[in-house]
Amino acid sequence: MPGALLEELLDWLRIPSISTGGGDPGELERAAAWVVERVVAAGGEARLERVGDGHPLAVGELRAARADAPTVLLYGHYDVQSPGPPEAWRTPPFEPVVEDGRVRARGASDDKGNVLPLLHAACALAAAGELPVHVRVLVEGEEEIGSPSVTRWVAQDERGADAAIVFDAAMVDTDTPAITIGLRGLVQATLRVRTAERDLHSGLYGGSVLNALHVLMGLLAPLQPGPDGVLREELRAGIEPPTDAERASWGRLPPGDVVLSEVGGRPLEGAGAAYYERNGADASLDVNALHGGEPRTIVPAQASATITLRLAPRQRATEIRAAVERLVRERLPAGAELEVDWQLGDPALFDPSLPAIRLAGEAIERATGAAPALVRSGGSIPIVAALADRGIPTITTGFALADDDIHAPNESYRLRSLELGEAAAHELLHALAALPSGS
Repeated sequence: MPGALLEELLDWLRIPSISTGGGDPGELERAAAWVVERVVAAGGEARLERVGDGHPLAVGELRAARADAPTVLLYGHYDVQSPGPPEAWRTPPFEPVVEDGRVRARGASDDKGNVLPLLHAACALAAAGELPVHVRVLVEGEEEIGSPSVTRWVAQDERGADAAIVFDAAMVDTDTPAITIGLRGLVQATLRVRTAERDLHSGLYGGSVLNALHVLMGLLAPLQPGPDGVLREELRAGIEPPTDAERASWGRLPPGDVVLSEVGGRPLEGAGAAYYERNGADASLDVNALHGGEPRTIVPAQASATITLRLAPRQRATEIRAAVERLVRERLPAGAELEVDWQLGDPALFDPSLPAIRLAGEAIERATGAAPALVRSGGSIPIVAALADRGIPTITTGFALADDDIHAPNESYRLRSLELGEAAAHELLHALAALPSGS
């Protein structure tokens, strides 16, 4: 394990850059400044930028050895989830420990340990005068809260890039790397229903007045998937089916039944056989939370629910939001009030035949000894959709594993994953030098 990379990671992990509530804004700025310092030390230019009142972005540039080289944008995030109850950790979450071939700390896998090898490799090549591509560095501090600043930054950026690399994803297993060519989008809604000024006695008024929980359940009813988990057609509008190359690549992945059994979920009808298509190339809806009433004889006056609709590639968040709102509002009874808060994010999909994706696949195979699987993720990375909207081919990869326990107590990252990340980063930067320069 290269000592310099590991020591840098331990240093960065000691900064408690929590963005999800309870964090110190000064620590978030310190984590961003940490990135700026590395870029400047390697001979580049870097600075902190803010979009509105958001957490700072670390924005930098490292110049290639040749002036006409293509430009590659490197992305990662320095913000982390709250560690939760301290007693759930074997060691303090911001005092990193190396043991059993792993680094344990909050952010070890998501995303400091995942992205640092990429930044480290670019800085090392630049310092040696051997960087084969111009590198733009963009490391944000709001990924865990929806990336509002960085998505606006990308939309307003005038320079762009010939390709982007995002190290914020996982391997299929310990031996199989992956390139994520598709990410689902998001329509999240919090619905708040009010039917009276206060809770009422169910014996005196039940059956004569609106019940907020009854109204809320009625609003959710048309959104519910069928027994097989498949949504109604208007919520699946715009879905583009996977290519033959993707389906062939999925044949190398663990069977869906195995994936579901490992996490202890109870599968819906046909979910195992259709797992990769269902969770990467189709839409899904989940009720995340319901609140209202209390366990006594009342007619609740208020109730709320949060729902999340994951969008398949090529769907548009604004269009699906409109469909959800129509289905909900047309069932709202007279006398009931409804407020809805929305969070939207578009999906992203990249053609696996794009030169950047093809070159990346070859580079990762050289670095790891295994051809990467082409996968679609059921999750969302907001910046990837923003880059797709700009027409920037994006290589989303990384070396996290399911047992890294991201967002959970005792998060960790393999030392072997650090090694693979550094090797892959070097190969990727050299491989993308073959792209034509448009910047």
